[in-house]
Amino acid sequence: MRGARPVKLSVLGAASALALFAPVMVAQTPEEQANAKTWIGKAAEYEEYLRTAEVVKMEDIGVGVTHPHRAYLKPGGPFESMAWKPIKPGRYEGFQESYKSEIAAYEIDKLLELNMVPPTVERTIKGETGAAIMWCSPTKNFKEMGSKGGVPPAPPRYAATWSHQISRAKLFDNLIGNVDPNLGNWLTDPGWDLILIDHTRALTSTKDMPHKLMTVDAALWDRMKALDEAKLTAAVGKWLDKGEIKAILERRDKIAQDIDKLVKSTPGGADAVFFK
Repeated sequence: MRGARPVKLSVLGAASALALFAPVMVAQTPEEQANAKTWIGKAAEYEEYLRTAEVVKMEDIGVGVTHPHRAYLKPGGPFESMAWKPIKPGRYEGFQESYKSEIAAYEIDKLLELNMVPPTVERTIKGETGAAIMWCSPTKNFKEMGSKGGVPPAPPRYAATWSHQISRAKLFDNLIGNVDPNLGNWLTDPGWDLILIDHTRALTSTKDMPHKLMTVDAALWDRMKALDEAKLTAAVGKWLDKGEIKAILERRDKIAQDIDKLVKSTPGGADAVFFK
């Protein structure tokens, strides 16, 4: 888990074309089997641990305009630490930010079955209320992988699945209006599993979208199309107001328009744009 706000992420160029090919199953080395997405299938357990685990040490991460911390937890649990972000809703350096957006992004991730945003819950520590976020390890962010502004190329054996993950992440970012995708908050583990962090600037009333879509996950898009005000209110009504929930649906409708244009302008049409 990182808290940096480094170079803006420019996704995606030639790598998106690889999403036209079906993903392939590959045997992983022991190092590659160190999957950081250990929460999958155990979300409720991890959420409860985030809420209740004893904090034994707190340290400043040292990066980020909102000064997030890393909280180390009492040994013996499913993970050793969490990011701690008691960011009160407000404007910081010109951006609207809130710890509540971190929680809402995770809840929408669950609603969409995306499995890219780590478990995130509300918690109060020493009188401060904020977002407690599972610290994912082992991971590297795109900057640490040597990227200068784009998506790091995956090894050939992972190229197709990696491109599909990038495409899903872009679609999710556009839906939540994440105006701050950058090299520090897109992470990968040794098995090239994509993890998305740092959503304090997302889920405002903005209509802006950070990414131009090139390909679209058909199943994920179907789940997005099925969203309505009632479903979103049930999932994130505690964290977002009515205007922010309405903005999600407005961005979704704009995405639909963009996808229609993409299908019409792409040789091969829908068959070339959508993947499963």
